[in-house]
Amino acid sequence: MRKFYNIFILLVFVGCTRDFEEINTNTNAPVTVQPSLLLRQVIYDYGEQMSYEGFTAGNLLGQYSTALDFNLFDRHDLKSPQLGGNPWPILYQNLRDNEILLNLSQENTAFAVYEGPARILKAYMAATLTDLYGDVPYSEAFKGNAETVTPAYDSQEAIYLDNGGILNNLELGITALENYTGTIGLEGDILYEGDLSGWIRFANSLKIKYLMRISAKVDVAPQLQSIFNEDNYIGTNMQNAIFNFTDGEPNNFRLARLRIGDFNNYVLSETMEDILKALNDPRIERLYRPIGNAGDNTFKGLLNGIDASTGVSVADYSLLGTIFRENTGLLDANFMTSMETHFLLAEAALKGYISGNTESLYQMGISQAFEYWQVPLPENYIMNNAALENGVELENIITQKWIANAINGYDGWIEYRRTGFPQLRTISASLNNNIIPVRMPYPAEEEALNSNNYAEAANKTDGNSINVPVWWDE
Repeated sequence: MRKFYNIFILLVFVGCTRDFEEINTNTNAPVTVQPSLLLRQVIYDYGEQMSYEGFTAGNLLGQYSTALDFNLFDRHDLKSPQLGGNPWPILYQNLRDNEILLNLSQENTAFAVYEGPARILKAYMAATLTDLYGDVPYSEAFKGNAETVTPAYDSQEAIYLDNGGILNNLELGITALENYTGTIGLEGDILYEGDLSGWIRFANSLKIKYLMRISAKVDVAPQLQSIFNEDNYIGTNMQNAIFNFTDGEPNNFRLARLRIGDFNNYVLSETMEDILKALNDPRIERLYRPIGNAGDNTFKGLLNGIDASTGVSVADYSLLGTIFRENTGLLDANFMTSMETHFLLAEAALKGYISGNTESLYQMGISQAFEYWQVPLPENYIMNNAALENGVELENIITQKWIANAINGYDGWIEYRRTGFPQLRTISASLNNNIIPVRMPYPAEEEALNSNNYAEAANKTDGNSINVPVWWDE
């Protein structure tokens, strides 16, 4: 009886394994994903998630807003993300999906139109990644299904400057778009609706941004002057690399979907209050609300990093504006804009990297920033309150760029690290010895899943310290 049972099991096993692949293959399922779906997914998922990340955690680091509770991150314990504060998986997931798109564009001539956007998006997301963390897995990353799931860390310098890096991918992306002669259109493009010239302008604006970011380490003047002379970057708000949120779910701004208690956790920061009030800047009414305990149009900010146990009343401080909750149809997921481009060019002109007129570029940045935020530009704002010659010119340029980028708080923090402006405050109850952090820490899951490479990277950053500057940071 036992012998018969063993033979029966053997027959069943052989019979099952012989046709296993055929039986377990769904003949109705697609074997590859359509590139149009991938492009749409990468743009939307990255834009939607990083807008939320940038506005919650990024805006705390950049001191646009203050957290009343769940505020360990605001007190600079960056290893304790709460309502945001862990962009690592967002970045790697979208870089992985974008790598699939890039591979498809190179493997099939029918998909060649996707190569340019895929390279530009790879450069854009890789720059965000390395500017936040420093050295990160890059050249061996995004390929876990084919090569390794424990990729080595690349230096930030290599990620920026090597073949296959940020600047090289922007060049290759522009070349691919300029040389494309096919008849198949770019579908799934929610930034430019298939307009390849828009992607070229986007890439050139990103080149300006990243050349300025590394300008303390590399002679960037010849490249910047060339881009400026060609005048083929984002020049108006109509050319911005953005997509619009809606007023209602599922495509509204994610912060609007939080329960009201979590939304009301964020209030105007004292840093932002003082800067906007000193400029008599009406954008305060777009970005924040008057305090609840005042009968007039009074705005009040709170110093970042309070000890939540001290207790404060939300009614005593200005909450976030209606554009971030009730009216998110007025809001964009912002990849790159004309206002940011002009502020970068104004800085480049000020430092002698290009031959442009600093003041006119600066003033154009301001006027387009007001237009972007749908706030009328006061008649004398540019010539009086925000005049370039009032104080330190570089500080004025960077401060105006900081205000304009109020939905991209990580960028505001990164540019503070690069330039020292605007002058951020020592926070109220620091958990980092009253030091403003200069990099994000590698997440705990990286230590667990990529331990050997993590250990080497952590050793270079004094034990994964948030106080060790990245390569370009002077």
